[in-house]
Amino acid sequence: MQLRAQLNTLQPHSKSTPDIHIMRESSYDLKNSTSPVDQTALVSVINFAKIVKQIGRPSSILSSVQPRTVSSRCSGLLHRAFSVFLFNTENKLLLQQRSDAKITFPGCFTNTCCSHPLNNPGELEENDAIGVRKGAQRRLKAEIGIPLEEVPPEEIQYLTRLYYKAQSDDIWEEHEIDYILFMKNVTLNPDPNEIKSYCYASKEEVKELLRKAATGEIKLTPWFKIITETFLFKWWDNLHNLNVFIDHEKIHRM
Repeated sequence: MQLRAQLNTLQPHSKSTPDIHIMRESSYDLKNSTSPVDQTALVSVINFAKIVKQIGRPSSILSSVQPRTVSSRCSGLLHRAFSVFLFNTENKLLLQQRSDAKITFPGCFTNTCCSHPLNNPGELEENDAIGVRKGAQRRLKAEIGIPLEEVPPEEIQYLTRLYYKAQSDDIWEEHEIDYILFMKNVTLNPDPNEIKSYCYASKEEVKELLRKAATGEIKLTPWFKIITETFLFKWWDNLHNLNVFIDHEKIHRM
């Protein structure tokens, strides 16, 4: 069910209806394709993430979507990820509904952008998580079409890290140390192969999505649900002073 259908049925006291954008249908489905060409493309386009130790430092490398059917030893290996929360001038949060072609959690509602840093020197740089922030810059451009110059890595605010594990289906799962990143005020041009629909939403609208998820009307990505139920609204209330929440030492276990 698309974001329009959900946000058009929000609580009566919502003051405004968000501008909701429905993307054209995705042009591919690598997840279910049996074509050798598509399977090769799947391997080539998947972001390679760094597996990490419990303290969040890189140790070795593998594909971020290694399926259990390929090697049970690779199932659920811990790796780095990032979750971006982007707000506009009205302090509304940019939400997206993941494309049905996504390998993990297709069609789920989630925060602005979620992905993994690549295995390259730029995105492996650990000082102040600059490598992770470079990865976020890359994915914000790829998924949402944000011009690179509008999201310089040094202006992406890194707050803290979360640890979680979640099963997507019988094959795919996420097991991540998730870097939480914040941004404001950018130009959007989303890719329909990544995003099914998107909109800026108020706190009350996000709370309504949580209520709908609790009753099974919609599905949220597990990381977005965890973050929203624990930290998001506290951060949201303090967008003017996020520095008080910066904690680069602790990894919050969820």
